[in-house]
Amino acid sequence: MDTSESTTGSGTASESEAPDGDRSVRAGWRRWAMDTRPLRRPAFRRLWSSTIVTPVGSQLTAVAVPKQIYDITDSSAWVGYASLAGLLPLAVFALWGGAIADRMDRRKLLLLTNAGLAVTSVLFWVQALVGLDSVLVLIVLLALQQAFFGLNSPARSASIARLVPPEELPAANALGSTVMQTGLVAGPLLAGTLIPVIGLSALYLIDALALCVTVWAVFRLPALPPTAAAVGRAGWQAIAEGFRYIALHKVLLLSFVADIIAMVFGMPRALFPQLAAQTYASYGEGLALGLLFAAIPIGAVLGGLLSGTFSRARRHGLMVIAAVIAWGAAITGLGLTSSLWVAVAFLAAAGVADMVSMVFRGAILLSAATDEMRGRMQGVFTVVVAGGPRLADVLHGTAGSALGTRTAIAGGGLLVIAATLVLAMVTPALREYRI
Repeated sequence: MDTSESTTGSGTASESEAPDGDRSVRAGWRRWAMDTRPLRRPAFRRLWSSTIVTPVGSQLTAVAVPKQIYDITDSSAWVGYASLAGLLPLAVFALWGGAIADRMDRRKLLLLTNAGLAVTSVLFWVQALVGLDSVLVLIVLLALQQAFFGLNSPARSASIARLVPPEELPAANALGSTVMQTGLVAGPLLAGTLIPVIGLSALYLIDALALCVTVWAVFRLPALPPTAAAVGRAGWQAIAEGFRYIALHKVLLLSFVADIIAMVFGMPRALFPQLAAQTYASYGEGLALGLLFAAIPIGAVLGGLLSGTFSRARRHGLMVIAAVIAWGAAITGLGLTSSLWVAVAFLAAAGVADMVSMVFRGAILLSAATDEMRGRMQGVFTVVVAGGPRLADVLHGTAGSALGTRTAIAGGGLLVIAATLVLAMVTPALREYRI
């Protein structure tokens, strides 16, 4: 018998012996706190545990690569070129990886791709350790890393629906997203602390070791073979079938559209440096910049910790619409305030809204798509999530230069609200979707 099942059983027994007042207090807290029901399932718990250490490790590499490129070139432009170089392999291999995830055992695919990511991190470590100082080598390794990530992400996300029942999908997504967002906060802070102490090259080695833990956790998963309905090769025809499937299933298409609206019109991170240098300069540029970038993931972590307040909702489409509107309202507030602390509060509120949107969009993708199509749906999801903020950087950077930062941000937030309301009114498929 799984030890966790025994623990759960004993916990239930002890609660039955507790006074009624204590039991009701605990029940009240459970309704508000993070919904941990999926962790009772050993297979999901193993998959989730593999993500506990990797977000921090991946953020160490995410900090180390641009830092090393800037140290070599003394140019922020080269840092931008490297980021762009990683986008193309991520997009291509996420789409292809989604097709592969629908055609082969997802556990095997996760083992291969996590091993590939670990080897890539070792290569990052070696080049830094020997002082190669080659931007070309760094860009090639970054492209390789993003290709492996593109292959890995759809398989990981698509596997969740095989490990938990439909009613627990929002809770499972909240658990995974909370860990990811925590890594976005802790990883860069830890990297900044460790670089002066152990050196930049050691960050890559820590990431590689964290990925070894992930490989072991995935190794202990059950087999996740394709269904009998999954036939054919994982080529471009299979990818095209995925796009046709999205076009024929409105709720899937609309969930992507809702995310694109929120990110393209309402993600103002490209303007954070200018806000820190001009609008909030009196608070200290460094402090302002750090708080602006940290606020959204901190809010998302808070949303995850309180996911019990929303994870049991059954009207998934309506929750996505409400969350995107809340995101737009928070971004509008950001554009209207001249106080740094109020701005941070609005961004944290936006992070909570983003967590809710992420949880239910993920649940829609996993519940509305059949298993033989889930990998390809997650591949498209990966591309949308990665591409939307980059398009927003271009849009907000241009609008901020032409109109001013606060006008561009507030205008973008209002566009999010207006576009989402129009989407909800003219397309009932999303607002009426429920499990």
